[in-house]
Parts: sequence; structure tokens; C-alpha cells
Amino acid sequence: MRVFVTGASGSIGSVVVPDLIAAGHEVIGLVRSDAAAKTVTAAGGTPLRGGLTDLDSLRTGAAQADGVVNLAFSNDWNNMDQGIEEEARAVKTLAAALAGSGKPFVHAGLTPMMPGHTSTEEDPDTTDGPTGGRGRTSQEILALAAQDIRSSVVRLPRSVHRRASAYGFCSVLIATAQKTGVSAYVGDGTQRWPAVNLLDAAPLFRIALEDAAPGTALHAVADEGDTMKSLAETIGGVLSVPVESVPAERFGVIGRMFALDMASSGALTQERFGWKPTHPSLIDDLAAGDYPSLG
Repeated sequence: MRVFVTGASGSIGSVVVPDLIAAGHEVIGLVRSDAAAKTVTAAGGTPLRGGLTDLDSLRTGAAQADGVVNLAFSNDWNNMDQGIEEEARAVKTLAAALAGSGKPFVHAGLTPMMPGHTSTEEDPDTTDGPTGGRGRTSQEILALAAQDIRSSVVRLPRSVHRRASAYGFCSVLIATAQKTGVSAYVGDGTQRWPAVNLLDAAPLFRIALEDAAPGTALHAVADEGDTMKSLAETIGGVLSVPVESVPAERFGVIGRMFALDMASSGALTQERFGWKPTHPSLIDDLAAGDYPSLG
């Protein structure tokens, strides 16, 4: 299959693209720079210059492909609304290009936040709060099944991690501890954060591309929920700094999300698709240290 991948050189894309190619697929990777183009080329893909805001490049990539994997998102916490709007426009553009084709369209979404309940693949996307717009976009993608698009959403937890490089939300905890000398958590710290190792998450996009039925939500979740306090304690132990509770505002724009219970399960995805996480857990990656300088 010839696959158009947005965010092809990003944290997730840099693992998804080689996985697709190793499975025999061809990849057209959307890139914004020469460095990104070199990354995609080195992995065996074909770079296409553009970006989420360059709608013509999205149309071009989709027209050349047998399927689309949409991974790109700005991840600029200080301009979250703008990033959500850009993603929504890009999705509408890709959907228009794929309508009536029967081709697969796989999107990187977010696991639902349902305080006090461990969310599953059968729960609806979260459509309120700071990232509610992303949930609404995911809902629209699943509904594309009615337009003869084999749409699916791989819902990612807020901590997609890989030792020494990426930790998701925990990158904020690490950076704060490095900067302030205190490893902090919000409230009593019992709120739970799900997680997945990047090396486990990446193959699930290929699985969805190849096998997911139209309108399917998959959960790339390995750890259903570590408490925020346990994460802060692990980071504090590695950095040899005290561990303290702080107000949510201490973490800026996304601090209000840190107070929420976000536990999630990937059990149904594992059962239905045979996906089995095998790489180190978030706690194990945090305990190993090797943190980049984020503060």
C-alpha cells in the first residue's frame, strides 16, 4: 500500500514510517524542512514538502496514496486553540480528498478523560475542556465511515514515552523539576495517567491501516494509570529533589488538565487486534533516568 503520512519526521512519525516500510508499504511523508526531508528519505520514504496549514500539499499527498495516516499536531501548549483549528481544517481537507474511495484514514487522537472511570475503546471522545476540540475532530473522523472512508482513530494517552527522548505530559514534570528543584504533583496526586511506550504505539497505526473496520477506535494504552504522585516521586528520586504538592496553576496552561483522572484501558484493542505492548513502562523509563535537559 502507498501511504501518505503527515508528521512523518516527528516523534511518533519517526517510528511509524520505518514500521510501515518494514511491513512492505511505500511511504510519502509530509515534511516542512530539509532536515525532515532527510529523515524521511533515510527511513526509505519519499518526502513531500508542505504542512497541516498547506492544504494543497494535503490534497496532493492524499491523491497519490492508497491510504492516509495523520500524525501531525502542533503540540504548542500556549497556542492550543490554534493547533486544534489547524488539525480540524486539515482533517476536513483529507476527508474531502478520500470521500467515496474506500481507502483507510488513520488518525492520532487522544484517550477519553472520564474521571473516576477507566475509559475504554467503547467510550465517546472527550469533547469539552482544553482539548475538547480534538475529541470533536476524532468523532468526525469516525463518522467518515458513512462517506465510504475506512476511518479509524488510534487514541493515544497523554504520556507517549521513550527513554532519553520523549515522555509526553511527564516531560513537563521533568522540566519543572529541573528548573525549580522540586518534583511537583497536583492536589493529593491520586489522579491517574495512562501511558504507552512509543515503540509499542507505532505498530498500532499500521495495524489500524491494514485491518481496522470503518469507524473503529483503538487504544494505544499499555499502562492504565500511574498516579501523578508516583510519577513525581520517581522523577524526584532520579533528580534527587524533594517531591511536593503544588497548585495546578504552577504548570501553566495545561495545569488544569493535570488535576484530572485520565485512566484508560487498551484491553479491547489487544483482544481484537492481537496488539501486545512489550517495551518498558513509563515508570521504568522514568526510573532509568537519561533525561534530556528540558528545564
